[in-house]
Amino acid sequence: SSYVMSDILAAFLYGQLEKWQEIQKKRKKIWKRYNEELLDWADQNGVGLPVVPEQCDQAYHMYFLLMPSGECRAKFIAQLKDRGVMAVFHYLPLNCSTFALRMAEKGWQKFQCPVTEDVSERIVRLPFYTAMSSREQTRVVEEVVKLDLVR
Repeated sequence: SSYVMSDILAAFLYGQLEKWQEIQKKRKKIWKRYNEELLDWADQNGVGLPVVPEQCDQAYHMYFLLMPSGECRAKFIAQLKDRGVMAVFHYLPLNCSTFALRMAEKGWQKFQCPVTEDVSERIVRLPFYTAMSSREQTRVVEEVVKLDLVR
């Protein structure tokens, strides 16, 4: 494979780097609003919110919720989809990837990562993008807080 960046992609990235402070300011505002407006709902429903330690810088690249169970996450995503809000699961742990499973078949050691696997089954991402309007975010928040999760 070639991992050399194309000129078009480099130009796009350069344009974003020129405005990174403006972009980060917008993303921070969206992230903080989610965090503030979903706090009570999350507490009432046993949902975890992101935690950023004081000594760490925040990238504001996404906003996630940690649902009480995988079943709860599936219902949550389906209910939001029915309401026209697209929320998605986050990722597959590397130890569960096709590559890792293929390597285990070839005799490589298969690693167990129970905490990572548990979190990956419960994490869900809310819509989050730099151009997200206040009105769009209001709609997402309103639809989320209407949901009373069954644990």
